[in-house]
Amino acid sequence: MAEEKVGEVVKFFTKPSVAAVKITAGELAVGDTIKFMGHTTDFEQTVDSMEVNNQQVARAVPGDFIGIKVSDRVRPGDEMFKATPG
Repeated sequence: MAEEKVGEVVKFFTKPSVAAVKITAGELAVGDTIKFMGHTTDFEQTVDSMEVNNQQVARAVPGDFIGIKVSDRVRPGDEMFKATPG
């Protein structure tokens, strides 16, 4: 599996365990496998749901700021990659 950088973490909310991510390239859809990478961050998960402006969305494009539930802690500046077949 190849990986393509699609976004960067802007903020992390501890209690709901939600990352605010700015989509910088490509497209992200519910069901995609994503990977978070940073100085102390390195984990993969599947996108179960995401929100833009508190509205559920099925996909996000560059320029969108999304909220996504994460299975582990992320930090501002961490990069988000999407696993792409190939």
